Amino acid sequence: MAVTGPETTGTAGTVRTTTGTTAGTTAGITRTAAGTPRTTGGEHTPAGTVEIRELECFLVLAEELHFGRTGQRLYVSQGRVSQLIRALEQRIGARLVDRTSRRVQLTPLGADFLGALRPAYTALRATVENARAAALGVSGPLRIGFQGVFGYGFMDVVGEFEERYPECATRITELPLSDPFGPLHRDEVDTAVVLLPVEEPALVLGPVFSRQPQYLAVSRRHPFAGRPVVDAEELAGSPLVGVAAPAPEYWREVQAPTRTPSGAPVPPGPAVGTLQEGLSLVAANRGVMLLCHPTTEYHHRRDVAYVPVTGLPESALGLVWRADRENARVRAFAEAVAGALD
Repeated sequence: MAVTGPETTGTAGTVRTTTGTTAGTTAGITRTAAGTPRTTGGEHTPAGTVEIRELECFLVLAEELHFGRTGQRLYVSQGRVSQLIRALEQRIGARLVDRTSRRVQLTPLGADFLGALRPAYTALRATVENARAAALGVSGPLRIGFQGVFGYGFMDVVGEFEERYPECATRITELPLSDPFGPLHRDEVDTAVVLLPVEEPALVLGPVFSRQPQYLAVSRRHPFAGRPVVDAEELAGSPLVGVAAPAPEYWREVQAPTRTPSGAPVPPGPAVGTLQEGLSLVAANRGVMLLCHPTTEYHHRRDVAYVPVTGLPESALGLVWRADRENARVRAFAEAVAGALD
């Protein structure tokens, strides 16, 4: 089976993979700049030929279950998404996706195809990236996202990494509190430092570090402001500022639990998109907010007090990246973080 056609343009550039073919032409099929098959001799696409772009489109659609969002992620129109999916279904000879005006879902065959395709596609990309990395070494840009505060030696790690790999330029971007994983899924960053937990199937969790006790941010007018410590069970007495979507529900529950360890309900406070929004609401005595210790040390405010909380698990940070975007730069950076902070 020949695998041909353009893959997506990532940090390492556009990748073309061709097996048993000659420069851009496969059994009479020439690839145009947009990846659309164009016949050169009146022949039809062989049944055993697979377009990488069609496979990628199917994988993204299986995640989004929405043609419009799939098009946005692939930087193509919704009509182009439909065209790619139809072409793949024609090659296979059966429907992979059921779509109506209200919903999109995989057929049973589509679900089976997804389970077999995803690891094969990831392995193919990794093979190309590994070959490129071996040829070029660790070089090129590395986009690093982060949540909260870059402290406790993390910037030292970044500096040492740049000294060790001078051909690799890092770019650091702050991630919204309410969207810890979105920039990775949208390929806006290559790797990110996020608050745990991480349960995203498309992401790899690398080194975990900065395990710290949790603190409660309260207004100076709040009764807890003068306390040396607060027990987790006392969270049931004050509205707790939460995190807004699109952060996944399991992640939001850890950052702002809806119940105390004994099961008592915690009254919900406002949901915020950024840390500064949360601290402003705390200062206005609209609720209290759980934060990790480094964040409290960095964000000193005269109108907010930070009180240690007992009875809750420690917070921790983890370095994560997309499995299908892993490359030599990401691996080298993960090794540097693990060696210095793990």
